Amino acid sequence: MGDKHFNMAPNLDREELKGEINDAFNQDDDELKKKDIDTSSSSISSISDDKDGKKKKKKKDKEEPPKPEIPPVPFFDLFRYASPTDYVLLVFGTLGAMGTGICFPLMLILFGDITDAFVGGGLSQEQINEINCNISNDPNYTYPYPLGPTCNISDPDFFANTPEGMAIQDEFTKFGIYVAIIGFALFVLGFIFVTSLNFTAENQVYRIRSRFLQAVLRQDVGWYDTKSSNDFASRITEDLNKIQDGIGEKIGMFTFSMTAFIASIINAFIHGWQLTLVMLVSTPVLAVSMGVLAKVQASLTENELKAYAKAGGVAEEVISSIRTVMAFGGQSKEIDRFQDNLAFAKKAGIKRGMATGIGAGLVWGIIYASYALAFWYGISLILAACDENSYSSSDLLIVFFSVLIGAMQIGQAAPYMEAFSVARGAAASIFSIIDRIPPIDSSSNEGLVPDGVDGKISFKNVFFNYPSRPDVKILQGISFDVTPGQTVALVGTSGCGKSTCIQLLQRFYDPLEGSVSIDGNELKSLNLGWLREQMGVVGQEPILFGTTIGENICYGRDGVSQEQMERAAKEANAHDFIQRLPRKYDTLVGERGAQLSGGQKQRIAIARALVRHPRILLLDEATSALDTQSESVVQKALDKARQGRTTMIVAHRLTTIRNADRIIVIKDGVIQEDGTHDKLMAKNGIYYQLVVSQQGGEPDSKSSLDDDSESEDEEEKIIKAKSWVPDEKEEVMDAVSLAGSHPIGRHSSVRRSGRLSVVSSVLSAQSEDVDVSLTDIMRMNKKEWPYITVGVIGSAIVGLSTPVYAILFSEVLGVLTPGGSAEEQAYKRERGNFYSLMFLILGIVAGFAAFAQSFSFSVAGESLTSRLRGLTFEAILRQEVGWFDRKTNSVGALCARLSGDAASVQGATGSRIGVLFQALTTMIASIVLALYFQWKLGLVALCFVPLLLLSTYFQAKIIMGQSALEREGLQKSAKVAMEAIANIRTVASLGKERQFHTLYMDSLREPHRQALKKSWVRGAIFGFASAVPMFAYATTMYYGGWLVVNECLDFTSVFKVSESLLFGTQMIGQAVAFAPNYNKAKVAANRIFALLRRVPQIDASSNDGIVLKNIDGNVDFEHVRFRYPTRKDAEVLQGLSLAVRAGQTVALVGHSGCGKSTCIQLLERFYDPDSGQVQLDGKDINPVNISSLRSQMGIVSQEPILFNLTIAQNIAYGDNTRVIPMDEIIEAARKANIHVFIQSLPNGYETMVGERGTQLSGGQKQRVAIARALIRNPKILLLDEATSALDSESEHVVQLALDAAREGRTCITIAHRLSTIQNADNIIVINHGKISEQGTHEELIKQGGLYFELCSVQGIALKPVSSSANLEEAAF
Repeated sequence: MGDKHFNMAPNLDREELKGEINDAFNQDDDELKKKDIDTSSSSISSISDDKDGKKKKKKKDKEEPPKPEIPPVPFFDLFRYASPTDYVLLVFGTLGAMGTGICFPLMLILFGDITDAFVGGGLSQEQINEINCNISNDPNYTYPYPLGPTCNISDPDFFANTPEGMAIQDEFTKFGIYVAIIGFALFVLGFIFVTSLNFTAENQVYRIRSRFLQAVLRQDVGWYDTKSSNDFASRITEDLNKIQDGIGEKIGMFTFSMTAFIASIINAFIHGWQLTLVMLVSTPVLAVSMGVLAKVQASLTENELKAYAKAGGVAEEVISSIRTVMAFGGQSKEIDRFQDNLAFAKKAGIKRGMATGIGAGLVWGIIYASYALAFWYGISLILAACDENSYSSSDLLIVFFSVLIGAMQIGQAAPYMEAFSVARGAAASIFSIIDRIPPIDSSSNEGLVPDGVDGKISFKNVFFNYPSRPDVKILQGISFDVTPGQTVALVGTSGCGKSTCIQLLQRFYDPLEGSVSIDGNELKSLNLGWLREQMGVVGQEPILFGTTIGENICYGRDGVSQEQMERAAKEANAHDFIQRLPRKYDTLVGERGAQLSGGQKQRIAIARALVRHPRILLLDEATSALDTQSESVVQKALDKARQGRTTMIVAHRLTTIRNADRIIVIKDGVIQEDGTHDKLMAKNGIYYQLVVSQQGGEPDSKSSLDDDSESEDEEEKIIKAKSWVPDEKEEVMDAVSLAGSHPIGRHSSVRRSGRLSVVSSVLSAQSEDVDVSLTDIMRMNKKEWPYITVGVIGSAIVGLSTPVYAILFSEVLGVLTPGGSAEEQAYKRERGNFYSLMFLILGIVAGFAAFAQSFSFSVAGESLTSRLRGLTFEAILRQEVGWFDRKTNSVGALCARLSGDAASVQGATGSRIGVLFQALTTMIASIVLALYFQWKLGLVALCFVPLLLLSTYFQAKIIMGQSALEREGLQKSAKVAMEAIANIRTVASLGKERQFHTLYMDSLREPHRQALKKSWVRGAIFGFASAVPMFAYATTMYYGGWLVVNECLDFTSVFKVSESLLFGTQMIGQAVAFAPNYNKAKVAANRIFALLRRVPQIDASSNDGIVLKNIDGNVDFEHVRFRYPTRKDAEVLQGLSLAVRAGQTVALVGHSGCGKSTCIQLLERFYDPDSGQVQLDGKDINPVNISSLRSQMGIVSQEPILFNLTIAQNIAYGDNTRVIPMDEIIEAARKANIHVFIQSLPNGYETMVGERGTQLSGGQKQRVAIARALIRNPKILLLDEATSALDSESEHVVQLALDAAREGRTCITIAHRLSTIQNADNIIVINHGKISEQGTHEELIKQGGLYFELCSVQGIALKPVSSSANLEEAAF
């Protein structure tokens, strides 16, 4: 009867909690403090002192969820973007929902009438009341007349033709017709309200999405500094979905529930106010328990999700840093860290299961207790009827079901109220952004638009602090002019304000004081779009978008032709390498250009800048992170690009700006020196010191870099001498480019069809070959078999409660038939009391069974999920590095599988088994009972079972708000939006805000169209689901009535069959709808078991192999050939043989992709060579135990990976075989030249370093990494470009630490900056996977070969260097 959706879990608002750390990182060193601000694209929000931080953390833990900063909008403000059509649809939808709500009380009245016809057996209600009243007043009273003709099985036609029989038949016919009409009305009204409200919600949210992205992209960069890009990711997906939830069909569902509640209660009071008041006693209990249950579940689910999110964070950190974890043998430690977080999640999940169990038990118990109370008191009222307020059997049933449905509707309305509240909160943040008018508005058409630009730049007394850190002074009264066509270089230590000048010039920010002007016009007076069109920008880490090379270049300007694009690429020295790619300009570059090497990305960024034909060129450290060969090619492109243009350059590598017309040296936000290279060198000031420290000796005025033409000749020689060797990443281009064979959009809109998401979706579709049975999955749960047994028994009892209810309900109706004597009445009263007691007992039994089912399966399910996540994580960490190189095993994919697959497998076990077992028990018992009591009626009812199952399943799905298809469609558009938001500086400098908005709306168009189409389908399904139970009842009861009159069927059997089968079927439909897809669980299990059973080619967890004790540290490569497993077509090492003797420092030098880093990875045994041997002390490393092998080595790389732990824990990570005493940690820090800095922090060694060490500067991270490498006291030290990305100051400090670290150890170092390896015992130059030349620095310089050319390009002093001490003396 009515709506039976008990488990209405509210939508959860998931929020990530971020910790705060100390200001001390920034107070220690003013220069480093400024570096974070000046060089990063988004500043970290200011950090409170330690005590406040701790208090805030505790406070955050207590507040769940945290209070929103912006108050929620009023409810009707949610519809501010509704059109007149939307308002009309809203009215129609609301009226339709109200009509649907009224249908249920009407159906109950008809149900009461049919009950009267059954119970009375042809007698009128007046006659029944007379009998009951007289008997209650006179115990000896006996009704003097026959109770009416009854059906005789020997002559059934006789009764059918009597007035009583015909009256019953008429009642059934009327019931069948009217209920069918109500069914039809429900179909139409349900269709109208669901379709209308979904339609209007979809249209409104489509407009909001458009305005939101428009508003976000127009904001000033200073606003972005205080926001996280993750914030926007959730806003553009989750928050907008929450708004859609709150203004869509849930309004109709709420209106329907409230109308049904009000109409039901009114109906109940009309038909019997006394019984209604008694019944209402249980209503608050039911409503409150359902509301509290929802709240408790939400809170516990949030705790569980937070714990899983924390575990997921650990997994993401570990998998993304897998080489570091493997190098330091941290697998066991990380597995423990992951398991610790899983334990919290499991605990929270089991508590949630207990809460759900208590809730389910209470709901079952209260409902059946209500039945008991209602029937006990109701029968008393009927049998004692002597006045005008007398009760009939129909009154009893109408009051009973009206109050029950009313209570349930209130319970169901609670989640909708929460959805409206959540929508109001989400709208507050979304609308506040839409309404915000930025101080620097990129969408504004205001401002001067001069006819042309000469390129004169002027900074006048400029003061500036970043909005995110107003207390940190960056520029302090800077003034300088740049004449048209002049090249000006800005030089200085990190954080001095160089990049800030570039950002002010693009008007990302406005100065606090002073002015910046172009051609005499202050920037504030110029049109912002026009201003940025005049500039071409190339940054240190150029951002490319996830589309083709051609489209990336075309982003520079609208309406670029193929010819113009290729010309720009030629000017940028990029055309040749593009032509060598299989798809040429149609090659996809990957997310953020990930499929290209640094040099290639830089050249495409230069081409993009040049295609704009800018008058002003801004180069922000455009070559600092490149290797020698790439730098030489890119530098040549830049030299060509800046001809005839005003150019401002920010550079760390001072060789690149030697020929600038003017060099400005900035320190502490003030200009300290200004002049040409020669003039500043003659001064012997700050610039001189920087140059000396980079060149590795006294500056040689006659070096090859003095003469520009000679420098160009050297570059030409190098470029011509080498054939194009692809970077390691480039080898995947062939496969990736196949997915993007679409033409390049040359005009204002960019084509979407070939974006990288297509490739990722194709790749992720690959499935594993393992086929897992349900038995295999269940076997993983065998430890919890006692819980599963209890759960199965509980499920069976709950499943049987529905058919038992049907029998008891029918027997109660039998009690209501009139008796002709006091003795009969007394017996009926006694039976009524008995059945009421049975309902109460059934409630208690079902309540305890429901609790046992829910709690037991929660324990089993949570244990399985936790176990599978742990085993999967362990299996992932056991795989060899080559496995992680596969596209299908990216960090995102593995983390998604780790969390998603384990949760999905629970869909085939745990509580789902209980739900299915309960459904199965109900189904079998209902069918057996139906066929037992009346097989004909049972068969008729069975015809509706498939339709009922289908309709209830779909209805439950709709009520649960399952719109996975729409959300999947929106993911693609969200990726477009996030790409623009995450790279806002690039988008803003290119002036492509409108283009990305258009691109976003284009990608939304298809999901929007599909969602509108789906609104009709959802409406039809909802209407169908609401109508089918009515049609089933109409048909079953009509045919049941015919059997009562014509075949003498006992009327109680009609109710037994209809209630058990139809009500039971609806319960099953809902149960199945709430259970996830079994197939999904099966696919997930296949993937997990495939991973668990996979035997890695190099297993670091194995205890097999020779354990090394004392080694000398001799390393040999014997004729090693090697190809990366994912790139079998490219041989990286081609018969390489090299020897490193114990205690030697050997440097590997060469261009990108030549195989330097590969040598280190083979030595660490991340890979095995295809042929040849890698030897340690003359023995092949293959038979050696991997953990033992790696424990002999310490590694420091270019971008050292630190974990989100304390500094002490990060240093101790170097040796995971033991607990490291604090003394050793401090000693290692001293050796790494970082102890003094750590001591200056408020929390010292207990200071958290942030995700990937983000709270430390580059130099600080490197020194912590050195300390980590030293803590294990390695025999072999591996330095992989350990200083290449640092500024001069940091590089010097780190280099001193490295020089100290390698004393007494075998050291293999890879370097792009050749000044750092001049003192190596042996320098090996690798070219095309082979040794090209080797010797000391002096020997190789004399040879005049490849090494000599590389040194020339970098401006290295081409004369002997005696020692690092001289280097220090020269530098300082």
